[in-house]
Parts: sequence; structure tokens; C-alpha cells
Amino acid sequence: MSLNRREWLRAGMLAGVGLAAAPAAYCEPWLDAPGSPEWEGPAGNRPPTGPKGPMKARLSANENPYGPSPKALKAISEAAPEGFLYPFQYATQLQKMIAEQEGVQEDQILLSAGSGALLHATAMHFAYTKPGSNVVSADPTYEQLVRAAVAHGMEWEKVPLTAGTYDHNLEEIEKRVSDKTSLVYICNPNNPTGVTINPESLRASVTRMAASKPVFVDEAYIHYTGDPKKFTVIENVKKGQNVLVAKTFSKIYGMAGLRMGYLVGQPDMLKSIAKWGAGPSNISMTTLRAALACYQDADFIKYSLAKGLEAREFLYQTLKQNGYTYLPSGTNFVLFPIRMKGDDFVKKMMDNGVSVRQWKFDGQYWCRVSLGTMDQMKYFADSLKVIS
Repeated sequence: MSLNRREWLRAGMLAGVGLAAAPAAYCEPWLDAPGSPEWEGPAGNRPPTGPKGPMKARLSANENPYGPSPKALKAISEAAPEGFLYPFQYATQLQKMIAEQEGVQEDQILLSAGSGALLHATAMHFAYTKPGSNVVSADPTYEQLVRAAVAHGMEWEKVPLTAGTYDHNLEEIEKRVSDKTSLVYICNPNNPTGVTINPESLRASVTRMAASKPVFVDEAYIHYTGDPKKFTVIENVKKGQNVLVAKTFSKIYGMAGLRMGYLVGQPDMLKSIAKWGAGPSNISMTTLRAALACYQDADFIKYSLAKGLEAREFLYQTLKQNGYTYLPSGTNFVLFPIRMKGDDFVKKMMDNGVSVRQWKFDGQYWCRVSLGTMDQMKYFADSLKVIS
């Protein structure tokens, strides 16, 4: 054979990925087979498995059905044969690239396998260095950090969202910060509501709170606002404030299954958080190479955003046509109030091959629908008509 082993492996990988990385690589996603487990959040929010027919639309996990990008897929194929190597240099390259893009120093970036690991490590850091303290956040919000904090001995000081608009009540959050508080957590745009906080109000509130307590802002969905620089609080970090900002490759970049995220903050704080298991050493060669390839892929980001906005507008119109209201979203999902118990609604949708999520708060049951492909959104629309 004229090819050596590594060349043969690379050729095989390229051939296998070729179909996905072709110009039509912004393609329909693989759908879970009936009965495949799905997980996000507490057991009470997990969609049931085993629908009566094939899964038509998985709209329960806020995934981007158009990723990873062709550049990321190509990078994965090229990286796989080098999987026997530790990817130290690629982690360093990505850290430098992100620092330049965010306008901070390299030691102000902490990489990890998904932002979830960073949320958990942060919770553990404060739980064990500030035992008996509390974390202040809105309720409902994304719960991974606060649930981890409670699991490790902290208390959760829950602040209800504003009435009617379901926005963060920043004034009340500031009032709840006390001597017992060790961390403030803010998810913006918020999950599960999709509501985006006014950027000027948020930055001002974060500045006041960070003067006495660390503030963690989770910006997983920031790209879907259409203007990430307008809504981010990275400027607070640049000013030297005690602020942490989490970002992820799971959403706009379509890399949820590859696990890649990063935290922006002050160097000493990041070093302390890294001791609790977060850091680049747990990121694979393929993921790092994919992230390097797609991080500044403006064409794919633009494409993903456009497809998401198209699906979001279709969903808005579908809900209106069926007599539903909804919360305006700055994310790749929409939350709307439903007319039956949440579990019943989720089950009926699953019986039609569509998975969604449900919540109950403010005396109301709600459904959260992720933005999928247009075909998936049409499946949702058809199912909604059936059960409404």
C-alpha cells in the first residue's frame, strides 16, 4: 500500500465526513430513534421517552440543528488521526484567539468541556470556600449552577421574575444580596423565558453588585439576540470588576455534543475555579480543532442566526394562529403559556412525535419550544393544531 496508516485513516475520515461537509452541510439533523433518552434539567422536566411513532422533531434541548459547521467537520476529520496526542498547543491557540476576540488578556480566559463544567466548578468553588453562604438568582432561570451550589451545601435565594414581562428584577436581586451571599448568578438571555435584560440596566446593576460580591453572567444564548456586543457584560470584566461571563459553543456553533465552553473573568478567580475540575485538559483534540475552525466563522454564524430567526418568526405566527400568547425571545427557543397541565401537554406532543419542555411558575403551566429546522417547526405546528 502506498498510504501509510495515518494517511489511510485521514483519507477514510475525509471520505466519511465528505457528505456532511459538502456545500449542503447546513443540513437536516439526525433525529433520535423512538425511546432514546433525552435529558436536560431536573427529572420533573424530562420529556417522556417512547412516543407512539418515530420522533419527528426534537425541540426540547435548545440545540442548533445546523451545526457543526463545514469548517468544524473538516477540522474534526483532520484531527481524529492525531487523537493519540495531547492537544496542549490547540488549547493555547484557542485561548489566545478567544482573548483577542473578547478584548481581554489570555489569562482571563478559562476553557472547559462545555460551559456546564464551568458552572459546576464555580458552584463548588463558592460552596467550599464560603460554606453556609447563599447564591442569589432569578427564579425561574437556568438551574445547573444553583442546583450544584445547593447540592454542595449552599442556599438558593430565589428572586421572582417581574410580573407580566417575566424579566430579571434587578432591583430586587440587589436588595437580596447580603453578608451571607457569596455569588450572584444571572442568565442573560434567560432560560427558560428567553427574555433579554436591558443592557444598560444590567451593566449598571452588575457594577454595583460586583463592588461587594462576585457576579456570574451566563451568556449561552447571546448570539441569538442578533447583537452580542450590545448585550454582553464583557466590558464589566475589562474594567477589572469581579465579574464572570460564561459562553458556549453549544448553541450558535452547533457543538452541543462536542462540549466546548469558556469563562471570562479576573485571572485569580479563574485559577481558583479551575481547581474544581474545569480547564482545557478535559477537552478532546477533535473538539479543540473544531472550535478553532469555527469560532470566527462569520458565514456560519450568520447562517445559523438567519435560520433561527426564520424558525422563530414561524413559531410566533403559529402560536398567534392557534390563539396562544408568548414571551418575546432573544434565544433559540420560545416560552408560551398553555391551556392544560404541563405533563399532559408534553405527553400529547410526544404522542405526535414532537418533544418539548414544560414549566410551572406564577400559577401557570408553560411550554418551551426549541427552534429547529423549518420541517421540524411544521411538525410542531401540525401537532399543536391536533392537541389544541
